[in-house]
Amino acid sequence: QVQLAESGGGLVQPGGSLRLTCIASGHTFSKSAMGWFRQAPGKEREFVTSIDYSGGVTAHADSVKGRFTISRDNAKNTVYLQMNSLKPEDTAVYYCAARIKEWASRTSSEYDYWGQGTQVTVSS
Repeated sequence: QVQLAESGGGLVQPGGSLRLTCIASGHTFSKSAMGWFRQAPGKEREFVTSIDYSGGVTAHADSVKGRFTISRDNAKNTVYLQMNSLKPEDTAVYYCAARIKEWASRTSSEYDYWGQGTQVTVSS
């Protein structure tokens, strides 16, 4: 059974940083593309960033370019989301997702497994 467990969310002031962690189990992580999505209250889930199976190819939403960085450690079955220069509009529940393909996607429906989500709140 595939499981994705996110952690690292919380309350942070504008301009601050957080690092989210997603630990995967139950599938061949090293052959799986990973993505982060987020959903704010009253809004649809949106793409944040993704990384291919090797970590060599990443993609970011325009709204987070230059501020967020995705990375992975295949030896630890873990993907990270480093979030810097956080803004109030980054407030959302952040979800980790796994795709049983090597290449990532910006489309949520193309991911096979999801974590339970972790809340990120940016507020003074």
